[in-house]
Amino acid sequence: MIERTSENAAEHSNVIPVTLDANFFFERAVRSLDRFQYDKALRNFRKAVEYEPDNPVNHCNMAGILSEMGNYTASNEILIHVLEKIDPAMTECHFYMANNFANMESFEEAERSLVTYLEEDANGEFMTESEELMELLQYELNRPAPLVRIRSREGVVEHDRARSLLEEGKFPQAVELLEEITAGTPDFLAAHNNLALAHFYMGRFAKAKECLNEVLKQDPGNLHALCNMAIFLQYAGDKEQLETLLGMLEATVPFHQEHVFKMATTMGILGRHAAAYSHFRRLLKDEEVAGDAGLYHYCAAAASNSGRHDEALRCWRQAAKLDPASAVPAFFLSQLQQARAEGHPMPAVSYNYQLPFQEQLKQWKGNTGRFTEEVRNNPLLRASFFWALRYGDSATKLQVTEALRWIEDEEMSEVLRGVLEQEPLQEDRLQEAALFSLQRLIGENLNEAGGSPGEEQEPAAAPGPKGMLPGTGGLSPSTTRI
Repeated sequence: MIERTSENAAEHSNVIPVTLDANFFFERAVRSLDRFQYDKALRNFRKAVEYEPDNPVNHCNMAGILSEMGNYTASNEILIHVLEKIDPAMTECHFYMANNFANMESFEEAERSLVTYLEEDANGEFMTESEELMELLQYELNRPAPLVRIRSREGVVEHDRARSLLEEGKFPQAVELLEEITAGTPDFLAAHNNLALAHFYMGRFAKAKECLNEVLKQDPGNLHALCNMAIFLQYAGDKEQLETLLGMLEATVPFHQEHVFKMATTMGILGRHAAAYSHFRRLLKDEEVAGDAGLYHYCAAAASNSGRHDEALRCWRQAAKLDPASAVPAFFLSQLQQARAEGHPMPAVSYNYQLPFQEQLKQWKGNTGRFTEEVRNNPLLRASFFWALRYGDSATKLQVTEALRWIEDEEMSEVLRGVLEQEPLQEDRLQEAALFSLQRLIGENLNEAGGSPGEEQEPAAAPGPKGMLPGTGGLSPSTTRI
């Protein structure tokens, strides 16, 4: 450090000595920047670099000024010097270089620098700006960027993929991916929550509860975990713990839109329809989601199930206006009007925005080709069938079993084998339907179908994908996931 004082400093003790160091010139540079005096700012940043040549921040400041002055090439030269000679870990230099290249319309080089930044930067300080720049580059280059991963969002992209797998009914694949994510990032609570749901959909209740307990261990107030736990406890028939947890949830007033929706759907699944209605009404006041026909159906279902039939009528009429192509609002409007005209109570309404399974089955019976194509191409519908066969009541199981004879593929054959193996004491009509459908599919008799009754099987599929069957109380990935 070099200190210079005036000649009179010794004689005048009230004169403050000036310390010329990197900080001194840095402050002068900042003052010059505030006055838009870029030449002076550049000179002062150069002096700061002379005093502290190994400080990468000073170099980056100088590069920033050069960029502001339009000297992008010189700016990049400094940034490359920082990465090669001073601090290779200063990954934000790649982001600065990407901006410089973009300003020079060197879009290929800008893309390379930006991809490097996203793949190497652990903090994600410029994530929003990077996304905006990436959009610009994709537009200019007319193609997506060859981005493999985003380090600062390690697990986030994979988690989004896992959520998609859940919504598609591909639960084993979702479990595999979510287990990888939670092993690599144990504090990724959303992934733990969705792993719990995936296990639950596959009938692995013990593993599902283990995942939730891990979340609540790290965050005892995690609303998603508490809501999921309440649903799991209902399935397990643990009324005492469920009532305690419900008391806590009913006293909670969530603020964020996502949490309100989670609470509303949870209360609906648990049969607390008045509470569900209250939360759905709050959501409808939010302009961001108030145009969603599905949300009006959810609110109508909660209103109808809690005896608020005038409000249910209003909500289904609004859903019909918002989604005129859907048969769902019209069907429930007709049901409600018929129930009122005949003086009968309105049947319980599923929260899923689709026709009741029995109604869909009537339509499919008249068009087996359409049914076959829809089941083959819709994994959620297949998963709904699997869930109904494992957890539905006898009437629903019988309907599904008879419907499966139209689907000629190996997976359905395995499912029907499971019905025969896992349900050896079912009523004769269900056994007969399962056997007939299996023979129709694979042309074998029961003994040839494999497996001895009572042999423990892995669940064929999962509870409650979107399109859960009435009476099953199934969980929908589209409404219960994180």
